[in-house]
Amino acid sequence: MIADKQKDVEAIQKIIARYVATHPVGRNLALIGGFRYRFLDASVRISNDIDYHWDGDLKEKQRKLIDSFERGLLLEVSRLLGYSGSISAHTGPDADSPAVQVVDISFWKDDVPYSRIEIPVEVTCIKCADQIEVRTVGGTIYATASEADMIESKVIAILGRITLRHRDILDVFLFQDRFRSDSAQRLKSKLQALRMNDNDLEKKLCDLRKNSDYHAKAIQEVIDTQLDAEAVAQLNDTGGGRMVLNAVMNILNRYISPEKTNESN
Repeated sequence: MIADKQKDVEAIQKIIARYVATHPVGRNLALIGGFRYRFLDASVRISNDIDYHWDGDLKEKQRKLIDSFERGLLLEVSRLLGYSGSISAHTGPDADSPAVQVVDISFWKDDVPYSRIEIPVEVTCIKCADQIEVRTVGGTIYATASEADMIESKVIAILGRITLRHRDILDVFLFQDRFRSDSAQRLKSKLQALRMNDNDLEKKLCDLRKNSDYHAKAIQEVIDTQLDAEAVAQLNDTGGGRMVLNAVMNILNRYISPEKTNESN
């Protein structure tokens, strides 16, 4: 039952992504985040939301997405998968965040208990050093951030979020091959633009080191609940959350330690 529901979640996510990619509201709206990695790069990590980068007015883009989704997306999901749905602007204490605007989308099958599916569509703005690129799937063109901007945005998320999301650490581990030879310099520029100094970075690194048992356990929970079964087994056989944390700490030290950032001057 859970596995079938997850299949429907991913099927609906693909419908949403294709809808955005093929309608005017989605022009230059770039896929980022965990779903992008899952959809375009066959990541082993499941993501239940969809993230987009937008270098413009986030609130206005949220309104336009809601209007377009109400006029077309709900009918598309109903026609293809038989789900009813509703769309609304995200509410709550973080609804007016200047960093992200969220469209909450819910789907359900009438008269089917526990069939409700919720898929937030988040619109944010990441620091991009490269132009937006395109990737194709099944003949559809999807705008997305570059590979380097994607992985560097994950590092920035680890360092900059008020509340760390350990899935970001796992994504850095999974896609560590996407760093560029000049990523240390690129990250220094991005972090400076975000007004994050070496003291801020050292505090975050110190927390990851000092509270490594907690962070390894939290990463392990992500491994056990958000990864495909074979990937879970493989990672757990080779050290699990602790191994992932150690590997990512080495990556962070390589690209954002004070010594490296100072060398890039």
